[in-house]
Amino acid sequence: IIPAIYVKPFNKGQKNDYNDAEAIAEASLRPNLRTVTEKSQDQLDLQALHRVRARLVSRRTATINQIRAFLIE
Repeated sequence: IIPAIYVKPFNKGQKNDYNDAEAIAEASLRPNLRTVTEKSQDQLDLQALHRVRARLVSRRTATINQIRAFLIE
């Protein structure tokens, strides 16, 4: 997998699938280009858990703020 930041300099013209594929192909020919390793299933599971927890915390905070606003009225 090639990071987008390394592919961007090879992109020519407007952003579309053909130009993106051409830029990826051009970037992949470079021998000293750093690649990104794929995440393991454990890493993906932990990332999903953190997203769910962050969403729950933000909803809890929004609910508390809403209750506080009702009580102030």
